[in-house]
Amino acid sequence: MTRSAIPSPLRRIAAAVTVLSVLVTQPGAAFAQRVNDSGIAAGDRIAGPAFATRSPVMARNGAAATAHPLATMVAIDVLKAGGSAVDAAIAANAALGVLEPTGNGIGGDLFALVYDPRTRQVYGFNGSGRSARGMDLAERVRREEALGRRPSFGSLTVTVPGAVDGWFQMNSRFGRLPMDRLLAPAITYARDGAPVAPVIAHYWGRNLNRLSERATAGEVEEFDNARATYFRDGRAPRAGEVFANPDLAATLETIAREGRDAFYSGPLARTMDSYFRRIGGPLRREDLAAHRGEWVEPASVSYRGHTVWQIPPNSQGPATLQMLGILDRFDLKAAGFLTAASLHLQIEAKRLAFADRARYFADPAFAQIPLAGLLSPAYLTGRASLIRPDAPMTEVLPGDPASLATSDTTFLVTADSSGMMVALIQSNYRGMGSGLVPDGLGFMFQNRGEAFSLDPAHANVYAPGKRPFHAIIPGMVTKDGAGFLAFGVMGGAMQPQGQAQVLINMIDYGLDPQAAGDAPRWRHEGGCEPEGGCSQGLGRVFLESGMPAATRAALAAMGWPLAPGDGGFGGYQAILRDPASGVYSAASESRTDGAAMGY
Repeated sequence: MTRSAIPSPLRRIAAAVTVLSVLVTQPGAAFAQRVNDSGIAAGDRIAGPAFATRSPVMARNGAAATAHPLATMVAIDVLKAGGSAVDAAIAANAALGVLEPTGNGIGGDLFALVYDPRTRQVYGFNGSGRSARGMDLAERVRREEALGRRPSFGSLTVTVPGAVDGWFQMNSRFGRLPMDRLLAPAITYARDGAPVAPVIAHYWGRNLNRLSERATAGEVEEFDNARATYFRDGRAPRAGEVFANPDLAATLETIAREGRDAFYSGPLARTMDSYFRRIGGPLRREDLAAHRGEWVEPASVSYRGHTVWQIPPNSQGPATLQMLGILDRFDLKAAGFLTAASLHLQIEAKRLAFADRARYFADPAFAQIPLAGLLSPAYLTGRASLIRPDAPMTEVLPGDPASLATSDTTFLVTADSSGMMVALIQSNYRGMGSGLVPDGLGFMFQNRGEAFSLDPAHANVYAPGKRPFHAIIPGMVTKDGAGFLAFGVMGGAMQPQGQAQVLINMIDYGLDPQAAGDAPRWRHEGGCEPEGGCSQGLGRVFLESGMPAATRAALAAMGWPLAPGDGGFGGYQAILRDPASGVYSAASESRTDGAAMGY
């Protein structure tokens, strides 16, 4: 029989078999790309929406969700050993610094929200570090001018790491197990090694390319230590390769044995001081010794009968609250799930909130922040009234709340049998951080200091001993005074946008925590930034590939400039507690290597 005589259904089957025979022989990225191009989609789900990757993990005694399955197991082991949700969060975060150095580590900062069932209150911890006290604005500007660029890496971007202090303060207040027990799993993984997960391997390679380029240009003053620690043999580790960090194991052992002061004033601080003196960086042991994170009063708004909590500035958390406070004035349920009408309102709320974010958010020790006014019902109603239902606003300016007033990353959530829930987020800022690894200590310093403005009139302008604007934000929701949801979305400016979207998916559209995170997302870019600078026009709206075609067409007809998905839609973890049964539902979405577990 000739080929033309073969019935068309059989020809299609033969073609599919040919494609699959090619696919199965292709390794790694080439295989993945061919699968994507072939039109092959996910298998059918028996229950729940088709776009959800799995069911939420349900458990009664405790739960955890992190960006790496091994770190989630660490958290569960701590809970089973009698540790609190705070203990589990600390142990998981320490392990992630080893397993996921592309997103966090002890060279970075930490923020956390803790719901305590005993007091029925939400507590906030701001563990962000400050700039070097020995360099003023004039010297910062002079150094940048000598470099010939605004640096994103190198010593000018380094601020004091706050994570280690945060662990000890949280453990002291809410912990049940000693810190040496909580650091033991991370020490073991650092000393013996662990396989590198696929998404982490992807970002590891991207960090090598970017940091090598900046080191060659002189922006990163010293790169040999980073190469020896993270990029051995001149490359990043591949997925499945076992990576060990014996220097970090020794550093964590010192912290476990000698406590937080070993890092901030003892032998580790002395090594860091000597390193910065050697490379000409401004940070000193005195800066480390002066650091202490702060317990802060979380800010909140009401959304559809739920209370949503965030860390106040220098965190960008109130941007989430403003978005939700504005959207609480609209009927999103009636607008429809993932419709253009619903997304239009959400994007406009983002633009309004981010205009205020750029104008007002900074270190409250250095700037007057009208937070009460920004979150007041009257102000939010006024901002909501600016939104037109059928077209984008041509110009979005910050509001004036003064008259109404009387604030790359890993994220994890944990919950224990008492009902305590923790949302913890920790980051080295841009990728793996500054590119600087102190001699023999096995971790990279953050580059959070890039986030300062150099405009003397700006609230977020650089100053000695000041905390920069911070993108990382944990989220917490209570209902009728009880813990309801610990959640977060990683990814810079995507974080408030992503947090609002997953909450809307759950509260307005009734999705479970897993489906709420797996649903396709949007991201808007444009407007003014806390670091300085503004873009003109409407910006761009990035849409993930799963967004309905009708929604794309309707948004474009409204005048929104659309862009295809680029992978920058964050990574999400959440734990929801059922108010009636007390059962936890934990979720970790498909965009990361993460996992949710319970017991």
